[in-house]
Amino acid sequence: MLKLENLTLHYGHSQILNGISMEAAQGEVTCVMGTNGVGKTSLIKAISGTHPRSGGAVHFDGIELGVFPAHKLAHLGIAYVPQGREIFPLMSVRENLETGFVCLPAEEHFIPDQIFELFPVLKEMQMRRGGDLSGGQQQQLAIARALITKPKLLLLDEPTEGIQPNIIQQIGYVIRLLRDQSDMAIVLVEQYFEFAYNLADRFVVLRRGEVILQGAKRDLSKAEVLKGVSV
Repeated sequence: MLKLENLTLHYGHSQILNGISMEAAQGEVTCVMGTNGVGKTSLIKAISGTHPRSGGAVHFDGIELGVFPAHKLAHLGIAYVPQGREIFPLMSVRENLETGFVCLPAEEHFIPDQIFELFPVLKEMQMRRGGDLSGGQQQQLAIARALITKPKLLLLDEPTEGIQPNIIQQIGYVIRLLRDQSDMAIVLVEQYFEFAYNLADRFVVLRRGEVILQGAKRDLSKAEVLKGVSV
């Protein structure tokens, strides 16, 4: 579903990503790991179009993408759940979900039952303002809003950050379910090692903007992955 070849990214004169090559397959969770500041979020931003890449090629669903803005990539089927969630605090839960309709034809402008089956709390709080939800509830809303767009590629940046344990468990359940449905590829950026290790089918470990380790879970020991993400 996704293939990167020698992707680079700069912030001003600083090069943040240096020749990143990786793949993410449909029906799999590809976990991007590494310590703080190694370029994980920058990589997700480059894939999603929220920060333009400087060089390299991105192949998505069989075509090579230009340096497109985020809204165009969203229409193509790339959904991004950013670190910090970025829901609309003054809009209701339902209105937040409905913002995903912009990527869909008019006949699909409805909230599928599966959304509320995955996140029952959102059904109960449809008329509550997004800013009144807890951090964990906002994270569920952000993921649900992304799923409204019916993505082929789901990008999740630190979905467990600052979230209570019971919500982390719920988010893990949802990611497994989405993976097993085989409708999309999932790229997960995550610092919580056990959460990431249990979910991942493939690992990409970054250090100083470069890939130092990658491969299928079946080919890498837990010790190898843990060593790669350790300082």
